[in-house]
Amino acid sequence: MTSTTVSRFRKNCSNYFEQAVEYQEPIVVAMNKGNAVVLSEEYYNSIIETLYLSSVPGLKKKILAASKEPISQCVPLDEVEW
Repeated sequence: MTSTTVSRFRKNCSNYFEQAVEYQEPIVVAMNKGNAVVLSEEYYNSIIETLYLSSVPGLKKKILAASKEPISQCVPLDEVEW
């Protein structure tokens, strides 16, 4: 994670945005009243999706259980009914 001051961020904001997008790396911008974090849209969306999935009761338990099943016991993708 990269950290910078608000002054440096202002001077180089384009470079910081590119870094956040290209490397999926959060940028912490230190200010007098606290810090702000710059994230790429892709990184932000992945966090939101993870939070949503974590909020579904029992889903984490099911995912962990499914990850332990042998591939040979799984249903082929073309046979999955959505």
